Order: sequence, then C-alpha cells, then structure tokens
Amino acid sequence: MAKVKWKGGALIAPVPPVMVSCGDMELSNIITVAWTGITNTVPPKTYISVRPSRFSYELIKSRGEFAINLTTAELVRKADYCGIYTGAKVDKFKKCDLHKEEASEISCPLIAESPLSFECRVTDVIELGSHHMFLADILAVRVDESIIDDKGKLRLDRAGLAAFAHGEYFELGKKIGYFGCSADKKGKNPNKNSKKTRR
Repeated sequence: MAKVKWKGGALIAPVPPVMVSCGDMELSNIITVAWTGITNTVPPKTYISVRPSRFSYELIKSRGEFAINLTTAELVRKADYCGIYTGAKVDKFKKCDLHKEEASEISCPLIAESPLSFECRVTDVIELGSHHMFLADILAVRVDESIIDDKGKLRLDRAGLAAFAHGEYFELGKKIGYFGCSADKKGKNPNKNSKKTRR
C-alpha cells in the first residue's frame, strides 16, 4: 500500500470527545476536549490539553481539579455545543439540559448524564505550545450501574460511547477482539487468570 508523506500533524484517531467539567457547584463550566488519555496505571494518571485562551483554562488552573465525563452517542450534540461555545457567555449545564452531580473527592461537579466520570486532581501543568497539558491523578471513578453486569464487571459495550476522528463523531461499533486475543489458541481470554507479561 502506497503512502504519501505529509508534514507532522495532529491526526491520530480516534480519540474520545470527553466533556470536562470544572469550577464548583455554583460557578462551573463544561469544555469538550479530545486531547486526553491515560498516562500511567499505578498511580492512575490522566491528562487533558487545553488552550490557555479558553474560559475553562483558568478555572482548572486556579482550582487544580477537573472531572472527565465520557460522552455517549446520545450526548454528542451536547458535547459538540460545549466545545464550540464559551462558558464566559453561556451556562452550558443549563443550555444543554445537563445536570450537576456532586463528586466525592473534588469540588467541581460531575455530569449526571455521563456513564463514567473521573475525578481528577492536577499535579503538573506542562506548557507545550498551542496547548498546556494538565497532568492529573485520578482520585475516583463514578460508574453508572447500568453498565455493570450482575458479576460486577464493567461493560463499556453497553455505554454507547462516542469517538472523534478528524472533525467527525462516530459511535463505537461491534467488538472485534480483546487485549491478548492474538495469543489466544483455545478461544478463551488468556488475560483472565494470567499475570504473564507479553511484551
């Protein structure tokens, strides 16, 4: 397959179009962020990258905390709205008919309609260029009971999560494998009871 060389660019996809809530239960905002992910397992750490010109930037930097709320297909239009309008001029919770939910470890609100919310405390602010990265510890995860099965297992396949790829939103589709499936010779998940390192 032939490939054409382009200059370096931010084209890695898909990424999660998460709704980041910040502020407190009185003065709060939602900013939609696609530049996010996991940076470490123990302790669990995440990041969001935000332009300093954004209204939410100072709320996050001054308070040192934020919440990442995963976006479902049903929430895409609201997430999109929160990404293109500024919280300096509009109450996004009210405009999008989203409801605030109290967090357990931080003072900013969670979004009740999101199936998973991550309570995060900033540990470092890294100035990268157009964006500054807020590196944070994940202090708690709030999980909707509807995506936990009767054995207590998290079932993200039931959440209807959305993905973002180069300006377009997609709903996650069918499962095509699992971590470790390339080493599975008996049709069973080799990770279920194994602690072996495979890399």
